[in-house]
Amino acid sequence: MSLVPPRKTHLWIWFVWLVVFFGAWAWVVFGQENWVAVKEHWGIALAMALGSYAAGSTPMGGGTVGFPILVLLFREPAELGRDFSFAVQAIGMTSASIFILARRQPLAWAMLKGALLGSLFGTPLGIFLVAPVVPALWIKLVFAVVWASFGLLHLWRIGEIAGHEGMTEFDERWDFRVGLAVGLLAGATVSSVTGVGVDMVLYTVLVLLCRADLKIAIPSSVVIMAFTSVVGILTKLCFTGVRPGVFENWLAAAPIVAFGAPLGAFMVDLIGRKPTLLFVAFLCVAQFAWTCWVEKAALGAGGLVLAILAVGLCLFGFEKLRAWGAVLVGEVKARRASSSSHAPGVNRVENET
Repeated sequence: MSLVPPRKTHLWIWFVWLVVFFGAWAWVVFGQENWVAVKEHWGIALAMALGSYAAGSTPMGGGTVGFPILVLLFREPAELGRDFSFAVQAIGMTSASIFILARRQPLAWAMLKGALLGSLFGTPLGIFLVAPVVPALWIKLVFAVVWASFGLLHLWRIGEIAGHEGMTEFDERWDFRVGLAVGLLAGATVSSVTGVGVDMVLYTVLVLLCRADLKIAIPSSVVIMAFTSVVGILTKLCFTGVRPGVFENWLAAAPIVAFGAPLGAFMVDLIGRKPTLLFVAFLCVAQFAWTCWVEKAALGAGGLVLAILAVGLCLFGFEKLRAWGAVLVGEVKARRASSSSHAPGVNRVENET
């Protein structure tokens, strides 16, 4: 029998958020006569039922499903897929984040704070300077390559990743600086170009470098992607504008993701994270093959080879990060052992929760 009292939750905050959101959505749809647009875009709403579940239960945002559905299946411009990812995640992953915070789930706060600050500056910087010079074909390839490598990482290392317990905290200032670099660089590059990605980068650092438990790494990735999506869509609305069609697709998908993402965050505790991660990993690899097939004429043989090499390069980077993490964790354990040997009889609290 546990003597530790359960964390006090505040789910009423999440319910208040839902009431406010659905009230505003209903006014826009029915009060402004936009119901026809919602009905015409039922396809993306159906797709985001799966996408929102993945957003709340994995380190991959709802754009992981929304982007390829819009761009590869519906043949919409890649820029629309990127803007839609920002817009729909600003609702779905924000809803999931409020749910996570209201349940008081553990988060990697030191690194997350750094990532939030980095993304606050990196995402607008990327939207202004990087995204405008990236061709549409490259947007598709960046998405396909990063997600394929991420999927292959989990198919290869899922046992190890799912076996982590707690988290190795090296030093709060060090964790903050690493998070700052992640938010700044990922926000300015992959997220500004595709509308998603900073969550996957932070998650990768947490599980490979810090050996973080999935119960810590995944909720932390959800929070950073929610924040980045809000920053991204506000930046585009205020300064650059969004692609035509984003608003109509968003109206159809928003009520789905407002429930779906928190549902994913809740259901994964019941069915386990490993099966969900494996399923999404297969989707990530499949979308890479799908992209290469659809764009084979534009890519040519040389482009296909380069895309495959890019996936290999990402996997090499993951392995180097994992090796570095092993060294750092070993150093931390050695310091703890040394401290314990110099202070016998003193019970020390491990630095892994």
